Amino acid sequence: MPLSAINQFCYPTPSLVKTKTPTSLKCSFLSKSLPFPLTKTTPLTLNRNQKFSLSIVVMSMEAGVGLMGTKLGMMSYFEPNGKVVPVTVVGFREGNIVTQIKTDATDGYDAVQVGYRRVRDKKLTKPEMGHLEKAGVIPMRHLQEFRLQGLDGFEVGQKLLFEELFKEGDLVDVSGTTIGKGFQGGIKRHNFKRGPMSHGSKSHRALGSIGAGTTPGRVYKGKKMPGRMGGTKTKIRKLKIVKIDNDLRVVMIKGALPGKPGNLLRIAPAKIVGKNIPKS
Repeated sequence: MPLSAINQFCYPTPSLVKTKTPTSLKCSFLSKSLPFPLTKTTPLTLNRNQKFSLSIVVMSMEAGVGLMGTKLGMMSYFEPNGKVVPVTVVGFREGNIVTQIKTDATDGYDAVQVGYRRVRDKKLTKPEMGHLEKAGVIPMRHLQEFRLQGLDGFEVGQKLLFEELFKEGDLVDVSGTTIGKGFQGGIKRHNFKRGPMSHGSKSHRALGSIGAGTTPGRVYKGKKMPGRMGGTKTKIRKLKIVKIDNDLRVVMIKGALPGKPGNLLRIAPAKIVGKNIPKS
């Protein structure tokens, strides 16, 4: 293969390498920062001495703006027909205020940043305080973004109320951090079967053989083994709102939600492809 063909393969011309509009809420350039913004028509010129890698943390588009709440616990709810429904009670502290509006022209995507849970000033750093003071809102501990298709009707300092965004019977997606269970064995972590408990057996709850024989002579990647369980971010989709209590400032959502009581939850409209989320 001639050298020109190798150079064309390894170091393509700028016309062949063009970046797209960032589709994430958070981008990090791990190895080398780029001295130019990424736009739709920004070419990337590579030569033999330039090497970089781009790592993007992808955040999906929401069906609509959501809120943050605090998990209070679980209870049984009796519907008018007498049916018992297990529900999780979610409360709301002071907050859920729009702190920033990001547009495609300024940030490369459309999103609404929402703040939640008021704290004292000394709990935040000066950059955090400066960001909130610029928006003219109270000090808040949690800031999260909701990437949307449109930003009509939103303004900085706007207070978001649950009863204005949702109604009873709506479906929501709830995400949070699951309960951390520490280091667990294969039986608890992966639902393995235990060995015989009779006399002479020396394998009760042990994992057993993990090898794959002489060939390939190693342990395959992704092998289910003991390890740390829980403590990860998860999302439970399409949960039904059973009851909204404006007097107590709580909402009851059918089913179990991630985390322990006091855990931070992110509640957003359920994404239904073809209805409120495009198929593409």
